[in-house]
Order: sequence, then C-alpha cells, then structure tokens
Amino acid sequence: MVQVITTVSFTRSLPKRIDPGRAATRCGAVLLASALWLGAAAPVWAQTVAVPEAVPAVAELSAEADSGLVLRSTGEVVQLSAALHFELPTLVEDALYKGIPVHFVQSASMVSERWYWSDKLVAQVERHMRLSYQPLTRRWRLYSSSTPLNERGQGGGVALGVGFDSLDDALQAMQRITRWTVAELSQLPGSGELLVALQMRIDVAQLPRPLQIGTLGRKSWSVLESREQRVDVQALR
Repeated sequence: MVQVITTVSFTRSLPKRIDPGRAATRCGAVLLASALWLGAAAPVWAQTVAVPEAVPAVAELSAEADSGLVLRSTGEVVQLSAALHFELPTLVEDALYKGIPVHFVQSASMVSERWYWSDKLVAQVERHMRLSYQPLTRRWRLYSSSTPLNERGQGGGVALGVGFDSLDDALQAMQRITRWTVAELSQLPGSGELLVALQMRIDVAQLPRPLQIGTLGRKSWSVLESREQRVDVQALR
C-alpha cells in the first residue's frame, strides 16, 4: 500500500482579537461537518457489528426448510422444520370470511419400512389448529394445540392463540414449521432408513353439517399438502 503524506500550511494567521460573530459561525460549521461525518460513518459502524452465531443457523435452517423436510437431533429429541405451500379451497375461504371457524391438523410420522413384514410406526405426532375471523374487528385468530380444539379454541392441553391482520399472515404462520419435536432419539432404531411423512389437512369432522355434505365424494379435498422423505437414522445421532 502506498503511503500518502499530506501537509497543510496556513498562510494567514488568526487575528489577535476574535470576532464573536465569526467565532459562532465557525463553531456552527464545525458542528455541521461533525454531524455529516457521523451520519456517513454510521452505516460503516453498523456493518462491523458482530452478528451472533445463532442468526446464521436460523437463516440456514429456513433456507433448507424451503426445499423439503429438515430433521435434526437436539439433545434427546428429533425436531422437524419445513415450509409448506398450499392454498385454501374456495369453499373453506368463503366459510372463514362468513365467521365460521375452520380446524386444521398437521401430522408427522416416522415409519420403518420392512419387506418381510408390515411397516413399523416408530413415532407419530399431531398439531391441531383453529382459524377464525371476526368480521366486526376484521382480525384473524389462530389457536394451536397438541390436542383437538373445541369451538372456543380450547383443548385438553395447552392452547396458544395469536392474532393477525390478514388471512395471508395467518396462512404464513400455519405454513412455517420450525423445530417441531416429532420423536425421541430413544424411539429410533439403531440403523437403517426411516420414511418421514408430513401432512396438512382440514379437519372435515369439525366443519358445519352443510359443508360436510358438500365435501362428500371428494376424498382428497381436505388434504392441503403431503410430503415424504427418507432419512438415515445414523445422520440423526
């Protein structure tokens, strides 16, 4: 790197008697220059702030979840992350805007496939959701629990409720699965592959009777999305 040395010389000396007006003007100019310099340097300082190690891990996990199912072992459990992409049927969306709550079920299972016998179910978990719309407040409410929910969003276990301003925001929350505990390491076999299946469906049994009748004969209508992926057991240990 070439070193550049700059010399500054003054050809005019300051007067012995300082004019107060001129001094105030110079002080204002100095303060203005300092403020402009600080404003220009602020983005540089922001770039040099150290980023915690957990942030890249979360970003990497989200990127992987967009492409499929991500399973990782944390301590003594196996957690699943995924990004679903589905649209609600027109019948369900119309019912929601009319104030009719709709129930959903997320299910994840891990199966050991056996050619000599029937497949063995290693682990299975469910997450129940209830989405509703309040026409008066124009707000959406999403309840989630590990057990089935009733009309008030209450279940046998702990139910969490979150409010949203739009249907799109509520659907994005339902489609994003992050670190969902689906099994314990002690449940997994010592070696081999497991077939991991994830499904998002509408709980038709919770719909009003007229809507249930309208869905007869359409078995795949309630399944919004279904994914399968094989995982090596050794990669989870």
